[in-house]
Amino acid sequence: MTETQPAPQLEHVCDIAVTIAAPVEVGQTVAGLRRMIPITGGVVQGPVLNGKVLAGGADFQLILADGTQAHLDARYVIELDDGTRVFVQNTALRVASLENSQRIMRGEPVNPADIYFRCQPQLEAPGPTWAWLSESQFIGSGRRAPDGVFLSFYRVL
Repeated sequence: MTETQPAPQLEHVCDIAVTIAAPVEVGQTVAGLRRMIPITGGVVQGPVLNGKVLAGGADFQLILADGTQAHLDARYVIELDDGTRVFVQNTALRVASLENSQRIMRGEPVNPADIYFRCQPQLEAPGPTWAWLSESQFIGSGRRAPDGVFLSFYRVL
């Protein structure tokens, strides 16, 4: 017998503005177009987490053959205001029309309302104060701009 469980609640954790460098094009592979976007820094602000994104991470992208779907795998480190460093692995799906997808790839602005950009960040932090980050599920929304990526993370309660 099945039983519907209550929908989970969400807690807004933070907003992140990630700065990026020019894409490194790997090229067309059997899986699709591969790109790597270097992460150069950023800011983390929110009701729960505050700090900065450290330079040195990257977003590895696979853009499928029809050009409308991008599978993203970003890995980077956040340094919280108290000095704690948090490892972030954020997988995402971005779906856009072919025209908007090409604009994004050229670094041009697009209307965020026309893009589906959702993510599933996993966070890992040392020590007991921030252990709950490793013991929680998160989801988020994103927006790609010519000069960076803007993300909002929510803890699933």
